[in-house]
Amino acid sequence: MTDRLMLLDTASLYFRAFYGVPDTVKAPDGRPVNAARGLLDMIAKLVATYEPTHLIACWDDDWRPQWRVDLIPSYKTHRVAELVETGPDVEVVPDPLEAQIPIIREELGALGIPIVGAADHEADDVIGTLATGSPVAVDVVTGDRDLFQLIDDERNVRVIYTGRGMSNLEVLTDTAVVTKYGILPTQYADFAVMRGDASDGLPGVAGVGEKTAATLLAAHGDLAGIIAAAERGDGMSAGVRAKVLAAADYLAVAPTVVEVVRNLPLEIPDSRIVAPDPGAVAELSERWNLGSSAERAATALTARA
Repeated sequence: MTDRLMLLDTASLYFRAFYGVPDTVKAPDGRPVNAARGLLDMIAKLVATYEPTHLIACWDDDWRPQWRVDLIPSYKTHRVAELVETGPDVEVVPDPLEAQIPIIREELGALGIPIVGAADHEADDVIGTLATGSPVAVDVVTGDRDLFQLIDDERNVRVIYTGRGMSNLEVLTDTAVVTKYGILPTQYADFAVMRGDASDGLPGVAGVGEKTAATLLAAHGDLAGIIAAAERGDGMSAGVRAKVLAAADYLAVAPTVVEVVRNLPLEIPDSRIVAPDPGAVAELSERWNLGSSAERAATALTARA
């Protein structure tokens, strides 16, 4: 059995489960359990399909770190429900999903899947650190394209992309990124900086889309090379040069926001998959009306233990 670590972008998955699974099934206390059930089914499918030996649920201890907001104030602004001076801002999360977060953490515990987060950092940064430091092959499971920057064939780091749904999972390698975007994964963060991302409140370089960004990276290698060429006045049209120079202030700070942190001082738990306690799983399933979803996840994990 070849060792392989699977890193779950947990919030990405439970949001997808919440919106993808009907909320008609409820726990005895009346709260919906669609996200909790859906996440269990996702784990069952992912483990059975990709056969990891190690598994970690990566967590957003701070979904909108202040140090990123200080650099780009619009960062995730549209997703803020309440500003908090002394801690992480409150994210806009539907009440029926918010009520399921404790259940989700409990079910991960019952399955023996460790949860890892880091103060003042997003799950992306936890994933970046764990993937970079892993001595074994890594599968990153996410619907967030920003994590494409971690893909590395030489180190056997792949992304299992959920953006098209769990029935249309994509396994992305170096070749897949080149085919899809015309750039290398090592260039993806700079590509994302220039393209921008409305869902994260990143404006990008006005007038520069994916094709222009890919062309510039092919010609100049990275963002620093693009800026240097623009300042010299060669290697691009006058119109593109003007757009790059006009975005100088944004380009000075955006890479720090977009690049995932890879060197957090994490306490890394034992992540080897274990066979869950059937009694604990059955009790959890009955208490929260999780149906057969908990059993399917436990069965998949037991087969890999």
